[in-house]
Amino acid sequence: MKDHANIGKFNDPYITAKGDTRAHVALTDPQTLWFNTGTLCNIECENCYILSSPTNDALAYLTADEVSDYLDQLEAREWKVREIAFTGGEPFMNPEMNEMTRRSLERGYEVLILTNAMQPMQRKRVSAGLLKLAQDFPGKLTLRISVDHWSAEMHDKERGKGTFDRTLDGMRWLRDNNIQMAVAGRTMWDETEATSRTGYADLYAKENFKIDASNPGKTVLFPEMDEEVEVPEITVDCWGILNKSSDEVMCASSRMVVKHKGAKTPSVIACTLLPYDPQFDLGATLEEAEKPVQLNHPHCAKFCVLGGASCSA
Repeated sequence: MKDHANIGKFNDPYITAKGDTRAHVALTDPQTLWFNTGTLCNIECENCYILSSPTNDALAYLTADEVSDYLDQLEAREWKVREIAFTGGEPFMNPEMNEMTRRSLERGYEVLILTNAMQPMQRKRVSAGLLKLAQDFPGKLTLRISVDHWSAEMHDKERGKGTFDRTLDGMRWLRDNNIQMAVAGRTMWDETEATSRTGYADLYAKENFKIDASNPGKTVLFPEMDEEVEVPEITVDCWGILNKSSDEVMCASSRMVVKHKGAKTPSVIACTLLPYDPQFDLGATLEEAEKPVQLNHPHCAKFCVLGGASCSA
C-alpha cells in the first residue's frame, strides 16, 4: 500500500506517475557484498529502517556455509569485490558471526561489521574471537558503531535509556585492543553537518577514539528514511539535471544477501535498505543479481540519489 504523500508514484517499475521513463542503475563496479546476518537485535530503536528487534526474525540467521557459497560465487563471477560487509539486526547475535568474518578475511577481503557494540559483542566468547580475528588479519577488519548522536541524551532518545554508555563501553574495549572503528550517525537532529561533525570530534577526542570525524567514510551521517515524506521519482533525465552519474548510486557497486524466514535458500537483493520489497529481490545467485535495478522506491530518491548516501565506506 502506497503512503499518502507519494500516492500514485512508484507503481510501475519502468514508468513514473507522470509518464516519464524511470531511471535504472546497472551493476557496473561491484565493490561490496553485504550479508544481513538476521533481523534479531538486542534493542529496538525508535526509527529502525529494517524493524530489527529482540522478536523480529523476518530475516533468519545466515550460516557460515551460506556465506562461503557466495564467496565462491564472487570468485566464479569475477566481481572484483574488495569488501565483505555484515549488517543486521545486531550481527553479533548470530552465533556464527566470527566464523563468517574469518572465512571472509581468509579469502583476502576487507571486512566491515555494523554493530551497536553492546552486550552481544561484549560477551567473552565473542570478544575473544573478535580479538583473535583482528590479530590474525591486521588492518583488514573494521567495526562501524551505531552512535546516532554525539550526545547521550539524543542517542538514548532513539535507542533507549543507558544505551549510549553501554555502546561507549564496547568502543573503549575496541580502542584498548587496537581494533579499527568507524561510526554511523544520523542527520535527524535539526543541526548542521558541521555541528554534528564537531560534536563527534569532541566525543572522539574525549575518549581517545582514533576515528576521523571529518571523513564521511569514517563518520557516516545517514539521512532519515521516512516513506511518508513526498519525494520526486527519478527519471532518466535526472542524471543530467542533477549532474550525477548512475555509477555513483549504491546499487551500482553493491548487493546484499539475505535469508527470509522460512526460505530454503538465501537470496540476493539490490539494496541494504529494502530487504522486504520483493521487486528488489534479484534471485538466489550472484549471476541473477547482475541485472539492472529500477529506482522504484522513495528510498532510491531520498537516500541514494538526492541524499547521496551509501552504506559502504
